[in-house]
Amino acid sequence: MAQEKALTNGAAAAAALASGIGSLALGLFTTLAQAIVPVKDALNLYNPVGPLSGKTTAAVAVWVVSWAILHGLWKDRQVEFGRVFLATLILIALGLLGTFPPFFEAFGG
Repeated sequence: MAQEKALTNGAAAAAALASGIGSLALGLFTTLAQAIVPVKDALNLYNPVGPLSGKTTAAVAVWVVSWAILHGLWKDRQVEFGRVFLATLILIALGLLGTFPPFFEAFGG
């Protein structure tokens, strides 16, 4: 009988943590665009949309790259999912804070 391969949670943990990293990136790009005019100008990839086009494009790129790296590192590993999930929730909360207008408007621009 064929030996069963043990299931691991690394791939799922990588996807979860990457979503938190992408969320944080969106919050960071949003706040930086408000605070630093050259960043705002650089993130303006499509005039009708303004810098939102660059913020979301860059955040998706960060998410995909982080997911690919974490997946490569963790796909065959068993990781402590509770810690990864907690880190993911913290990153998502910080990303949400960065996209909250009273927060990013405090940085001027």
